[in-house]
Amino acid sequence: MSNLLPSEPSKLIKNIHKVKAKKISFEINKVLLPIGVEGTFGMIKHPGASLAVPITSDGNIIILRQYRFAVARRILEFPAGTLEEGEEPLISMQRELGEETGYSASTWDSLGLLLPCPGYSDEIIHLYLARDLSILDRQPKGDLDEDIEVLELSKLEFEKLISSGEEALDAKTITAWHRAYQFLNMNN
Repeated sequence: MSNLLPSEPSKLIKNIHKVKAKKISFEINKVLLPIGVEGTFGMIKHPGASLAVPITSDGNIIILRQYRFAVARRILEFPAGTLEEGEEPLISMQRELGEETGYSASTWDSLGLLLPCPGYSDEIIHLYLARDLSILDRQPKGDLDEDIEVLELSKLEFEKLISSGEEALDAKTITAWHRAYQFLNMNN
């Protein structure tokens, strides 16, 4: 994957308000934009995340049906997790894959970065393709607040779910699948 254009940070003039939550915070800041204009903006500060598209040796997809309280429903999504402080994205994803699916992968390919909500969040999600999966002998403990069902679907079954509109899917899952599909087709 090619590198992104370099960042152009705004200059912080004044922090007006900050509310901290579990791993994120919401800030209202007065800033000087790179074009020389001052403005006041609300922004979610996020430590970043990783996501994997797990593919079994026979080409099936491992995906989760997970409850998400903010939308009050279960959605289909690939395993993902927020980075711990100082944690490398790939190390985070290897840990999360085990915790959320019960699998490990011996082959990892980068699928690039995703900026899911750049209008109001600095979150960066590092996307990976996880292949050569094996079931873990001992299932690691996941987070207590996670309500996850692990599914194994063929590519055709997954494509039908996407196009049917019968399952709620998040944008990071669709983007990651598109990147994985391109990667697999370009490297075959």
